[in-house]
Amino acid sequence: MKLRQPTDFLILEALEDTGRNVATNLAPHTGKSRKNINTRLPVLEDYGLVKKIGPAERSGLYEITRLGRTALIYADQYDDVDDFEALIRGPKTDGMGAQEAGTVVRGQHDADDDADDDISNGRSE
Repeated sequence: MKLRQPTDFLILEALEDTGRNVATNLAPHTGKSRKNINTRLPVLEDYGLVKKIGPAERSGLYEITRLGRTALIYADQYDDVDDFEALIRGPKTDGMGAQEAGTVVRGQHDADDDADDDISNGRSE
């Protein structure tokens, strides 16, 4: 992931502040030209930092993604890390989801866990 500073982070900030938007409207927020923003938006989309959202294929309407918001959080570390993409994407789980990797997601549990608890407490459904 090769970002242009400060342009790409300014685009992400503008999308976070303004919501869904087009390059023409983002230009005043970033201080960059519409042409420059139109050039960078597809690159940011390829990185998964923004998403093109219609309504027409050529509308140029974009919104920031969760990964884009994470990139903003870590923007000050961009120059200090070797792999910014790995930093913002987080640890890999070798293709397994969080539950399969053995980590617990707060507030989530399987219905089977409740049944196991009932059986171990001498209750059955």
